[in-house]
Amino acid sequence: MRLNTWRDITGRRLVRKVAKVREEKVGMAGASGKKEKVDKAGASGGGKKKKDVKKETGLGLSVKKDENFGEWYSEVCKHEMIEYYDISGCYILRPWSMAIWEIMQTFFDAEIKRMKVKNCYFPLFVSPGVLEKEKDHIEGFAPEVAWVTKSGKSDLEVPIAIRPTSETVMYPYYSKWIRGHRDLPLKLNQWCNVVRWEFSNPTPFIRSREFLWQEGHTAFATKEEADEEVLQILELYRRIYEEYLAVPVVKGMKSENEKFAGGLYTTSVEAFIPNTGRGVQGATSHCLGQNFAKMFEINYENEKGETAMVWQNSWAYSTRTIGVMIMTHGDDKGLILPPKVASVQVVVIPVPYKDANTQGIFDACTATVSALSEAGIRAEEDLRDNYSPGWKYSNWEMKGVPLRIEIGPRDLENDQVRTVRRDNGVKEDIPRGSLVEHVKELLEKIQQNMYEVARQKREACVQEIRTWDEFISALNQKKLILAPWCDEEEVERDVKARTKGETGAAKTLCSPFEQPELPEGTLCFASGKPAKKWTYWGRSY
Repeated sequence: MRLNTWRDITGRRLVRKVAKVREEKVGMAGASGKKEKVDKAGASGGGKKKKDVKKETGLGLSVKKDENFGEWYSEVCKHEMIEYYDISGCYILRPWSMAIWEIMQTFFDAEIKRMKVKNCYFPLFVSPGVLEKEKDHIEGFAPEVAWVTKSGKSDLEVPIAIRPTSETVMYPYYSKWIRGHRDLPLKLNQWCNVVRWEFSNPTPFIRSREFLWQEGHTAFATKEEADEEVLQILELYRRIYEEYLAVPVVKGMKSENEKFAGGLYTTSVEAFIPNTGRGVQGATSHCLGQNFAKMFEINYENEKGETAMVWQNSWAYSTRTIGVMIMTHGDDKGLILPPKVASVQVVVIPVPYKDANTQGIFDACTATVSALSEAGIRAEEDLRDNYSPGWKYSNWEMKGVPLRIEIGPRDLENDQVRTVRRDNGVKEDIPRGSLVEHVKELLEKIQQNMYEVARQKREACVQEIRTWDEFISALNQKKLILAPWCDEEEVERDVKARTKGETGAAKTLCSPFEQPELPEGTLCFASGKPAKKWTYWGRSY
């Protein structure tokens, strides 16, 4: 085993170990490292031609997930998921991450269309008069609103806001379009970007100044219809996380302090990151009640000929979903993608060596990809001849492809392939005759296993407490805390104040819909008053 040295993008001197891969004794090019290094062919003497030397690139993460989570996350994101932009808090979504967003979008868009929701698009800009019409709403978003104040070198007479969300953009037109009960329900959704400017510690996908999302805005004649839709949408969000991203979430109700500004109540799906001990609000489905209808005069004539106000909802999920997935599943080798959202579910890599039938191996790789693609599996072959098989293994592991197929001389001779799972590293030799069925089964197992592993890690972090001392102890241990609470806003504000520190204050995450039994006489952990519910608490992103 030899040692190679080079420098990463910060100029730090790094050392990498180059190991052997498989029994075919294929040299592995670069198991760790960050900066591309190209081996140059030295000039040979005696007038001989220069010998071709393959290009090798150092790969791998410079930090471990458990040792420096922030640096680890940044490095994983930078490997073809995002590119940093020259404006702080803004990121370029590269094709590898954009494909994940598109897969989720395809699922969700089809589901809401079954609910008779129609897509539309409203402008990015908001006039100050409209934005400030709903007082509580604008107060909630005021610090994050970006303003356009100039056109060329001239100051605008009236500054124009860039939407942080679209309630105030859309609802003046709802009042125009809704006149009678036959105009209801009105169900619109838009896929767009929003801008929320003022914040500290920007984090790719999790907290950025501009991000992609969908936002649904619906209006109904009755509260019952609105309430029903809130939960229907929330279930779709649960499915995105658990069925597609393999991330376990809790469905629940937000507290009065944490609900959407100006809304009646907010429901959410909450994820948890064990490595950091922080919750993540995964997506929200709000019942706005009639508050916005009152502000924007969204009235209609009911079947009795009387004037009534509509009941409204709004709901959204964003590219934050991708960040939660990375944090949940990634390891010290890089990203791990659940098969359902991987743009490449299977990568096929030839493993030739000296005197091998290289063309026969390449042909077998191409035929394998064709068979998988015809069966609806997203597969690609990597036939690049300027990288060694070992380098390719590391590269595709970093990118998180769920399943790798290797084909070498022995595989060609035995009419088989070798599969290697990204989630657990398990290797298996399978006959090419049953390849498609076996790969489909493996992808399903990988998806299920990733969810189960994440669920077990999350459950191991849940701690039920009864007292303040137990709460503080659990908080310091980065636990997801389930505590009896009196459901009073002032008590939650007091908990935030008492736990404020360098790592952020604790707050309610949600009160789960599936409530454990609350014995009579149970007291609130923070106030000592009679508890009304169980609520998840913790620090959050």
